[in-house]
Formats: sequence, C-alpha cells, structure tokens
Amino acid sequence: MEKAQEWMNYGLELAKEFGPKLITAILIYIVGSWVIKKIISATRKVMAKSKYEESLQKFLLNLISWSLKVFLIIIVISRLGVDVTTFAAVIAAAGLAVGLALQGSLSNFAGGVLLMIFKPYRIGDLIEAQGELGVVKEVEIFTTKLITPENKLAIVPNGAMANGNIVNYTAEGKIRVDTVVGVGYGEDIKRTKDVLLNVLTSNPQVLQDPAPYVNVMELADSSVNFAVRPYCRPEDYWDVYFST
Repeated sequence: MEKAQEWMNYGLELAKEFGPKLITAILIYIVGSWVIKKIISATRKVMAKSKYEESLQKFLLNLISWSLKVFLIIIVISRLGVDVTTFAAVIAAAGLAVGLALQGSLSNFAGGVLLMIFKPYRIGDLIEAQGELGVVKEVEIFTTKLITPENKLAIVPNGAMANGNIVNYTAEGKIRVDTVVGVGYGEDIKRTKDVLLNVLTSNPQVLQDPAPYVNVMELADSSVNFAVRPYCRPEDYWDVYFST
C-alpha cells in the first residue's frame, strides 16, 4: 500500500513538473502546424500568380514545408526541456555529408532553380546551348531536354545550362534563315536573283516584314554564290531552311 502511495506521489510530482510543459508543447505544435499550413497556402498562391514552373513549385513548397516542420519540432522539443544543441549539430553534420556526396547534383539543382526563375527559355523554344541545337521539350529540376533536328533527345545538365551561353532563336518571335545558293557563271545574275526572290515571296511561311533578302555573296571557283536571307517564325525554321 505504501509502495502504491509512493508511486502515486511520484506521478503527481511528475505531472506538476512536466504537465504544464507538455501542454504548452502540444499547444505550440497545434498552433505551429496551423501557421505552417497558412504559410504554404499563401506561398502557393504567390507562385501561381508569378507563373513558376510546376516542378519548381512542388519542390520549393516541399522544401519550405519540411524546413518549417523541422524548426517547429525543435521548438517543441526545447519547450519540453530537452537540450537541442546536440540535435542541431547532428542535423548540420548530416546536411554537410549529404551536400558533399551530392555536389554535382546540387549544382544541377541550383542551375535548374535559376533557369526556372529567370526563364531564359521556355518549353517549345528553339535554342542552342552546350553544343546542342533543338526545341525545348521539358525543363526539369536537374536537366533540360531538347529535341534535335534529327529528332533525337538531348539531355543537358542544368548546371552547365545556367553557367554557359544560351542562344534563344524563339525569343524575338522571328528568325532569319541563312542559306547559300550557287549557280554557274553562265547564268543570268539578275534573273537568278528574281527567281530566288519569287520563291521566297510565294512561300507563305516566309515573312514579308522584314522583307527577304537575296544578293551575290561570293564569286567562288565554280559558281556564283547568292546569300539568301528570308525571315520566318521560329516554328517554321526548318521548313523554310530546306525549301530555299
């Protein structure tokens, strides 16, 4: 009986000492979880209005959510009287180890974030970068996928894309097609020029503003070479290129 009374007294002492801390910790967790949901909801709305890429939205929202949850858990644990210094040190050490192991991937991730924020190109744009020319099929967190003129899939790391030169042929809404047409020295220069101009002006995919340009570029060893310079929409580039 005395033993039971001792355990009861001990339980009451524990309740008096830790009860308020436990109740406070629970309340902090409930309120903190509600605040995190509100922050994530507000951030999602801001990203939607700013037209962030969907993959970037998901990643950033998850990153913010987990960071806030870890911070909340640390606050709750500290409120219970637990020393969180060691806990924080373990998290920092683990983060450093993971960062060193995934150094290349983190570089590509950072490049992907920059590309999605500053948007030097979008899906459907014709670009040239890292020795590859093609239409952007997809911009992911770590890589950019291009469809080349040979209908091949080129996958380029975003780290290299963000740190290298990018030529966007689509950005201005029109692109010049540069081709060279050679004719024999016996041909009539003026007539040849008129024929080439007529081919360009009769092509519905060739823009008339700016007007297409044709003129003698070079007197080669066996031919007179004409510079043929029509403009077209970026999506019509290859059709116009192979039709001139």
